[in-house]
Amino acid sequence: MPSSVPTFDELIAGCTRSAVHMEMRDSYAVDYEEGPFAQWRNGFRHNPQDRASWWRPWLDLIQETVGRGVVVRRARIVSEPVSEYTRFLHDGTFTNVAAGEQVRWLPRRRASGIALPGNDFWLFDERWVHWNHFAGDGSWTGEEITDDPAAAKLCAEAFEAVWSSAIPHDQYEIR
Repeated sequence: MPSSVPTFDELIAGCTRSAVHMEMRDSYAVDYEEGPFAQWRNGFRHNPQDRASWWRPWLDLIQETVGRGVVVRRARIVSEPVSEYTRFLHDGTFTNVAAGEQVRWLPRRRASGIALPGNDFWLFDERWVHWNHFAGDGSWTGEEITDDPAAAKLCAEAFEAVWSSAIPHDQYEIR
């Protein structure tokens, strides 16, 4: 491991080929989604035609990353029937796709034969792993960044196995 571990922002900015993100929880309780999730529960839905109303800095970052030639993919492993939170994610994922991110969904029962890491992660250029740690209630408890080759290999293999079995966002029907 180098003496200086890059931040997430440095990793995505320095990424040259691929950035993949694996999400494996049925709900997250991250602070920045509290308001939007509550609004969604009360019936609010983004209008896909009104891009200015839903575009945000994260989507700028993804669009810029994809514009540099980096392939950005996200795989979500979900239980079915899906949680209310997963419905919320699915409903808003068109924004990620509009920014250039490729997104697929894998029903959890179809993941049984795949060796998965114990935590959600980002993997940059098949070298740097950015682990996200969550408490049982879905709140974020921290991150860990490593360039350990064994961790990177585990994440790359798991992601590709999930990706090859997963359903593209525009074809995944919520159950």
